Amino acid sequence: MLLKRFTEEFLHSPFIRKQGNIYKPNNKDMDNDSLNEKTMDDVHTKEIDLVNRDPKRINDDVVKVDFEDVIAEPAGTYSFDGVWKASFTTFTVTKYWCYRLLTALVGIPLALIWGIFFAILSFLHIWAVVPCVKSYLIEIHCVSRVYSICVHTFCDPLFEAMGKCLSSIRISTTKGV
Repeated sequence: MLLKRFTEEFLHSPFIRKQGNIYKPNNKDMDNDSLNEKTMDDVHTKEIDLVNRDPKRINDDVVKVDFEDVIAEPAGTYSFDGVWKASFTTFTVTKYWCYRLLTALVGIPLALIWGIFFAILSFLHIWAVVPCVKSYLIEIHCVSRVYSICVHTFCDPLFEAMGKCLSSIRISTTKGV
């Protein structure tokens, strides 16, 4: 009976060594607080904000189009109040439902396309562009050393000699009336 209870308890509780867990680096002492560590947040499972859908405000200046931004009646040329109210309601409701319908029909396929596009762009940047730029910088560093040696070997003596030859030339200007 005692052996059965011990094996059941052992099967349902994790074995933790006092000097540290084999899955933990630096062989830290284990206590209850370290068992409840925060796990890394995965960007694919984070919750999205359904109220503020533009937290970085990337569309502030682009798509704020209200009825007053499109249709306006100057003073002295007013339509009937009922027509104005109906026009406002028609514009607002049509814009709202057309946007919702378009996002329902086209939003998910476009999200898929943009996801693929940015995945390819990220892949190319990480695995092609950055290594090419680093390789170029390494190669250009070698070329710059050779170029520097050539300039110092051939051009420096030439320009130094020309400077010494032309240093005795004096120019004076006189103002004639």
